[in-house]
Amino acid sequence: MKITINGKDTLIGENPERTIGSLLEELEVPQRLYVTVEQNGDILDRAAYETAPVNEGDVIEFLYFMGGGR
Repeated sequence: MKITINGKDTLIGENPERTIGSLLEELEVPQRLYVTVEQNGDILDRAAYETAPVNEGDVIEFLYFMGGGR
């Protein structure tokens, strides 16, 4: 299956049960508790990570919002 993650084309094995949550684990995304996921231009609610399916051609961005500064 081909998807785009953070702007890079990525090949991952077919898995019809893969969700955004399982993808985060599979890819060992650091600081999973603090990552915001955008899927095909939509920001996902954290509660949806375990049910949102990953499909062929999806464009996924892992976003980290930083605070601080003036």
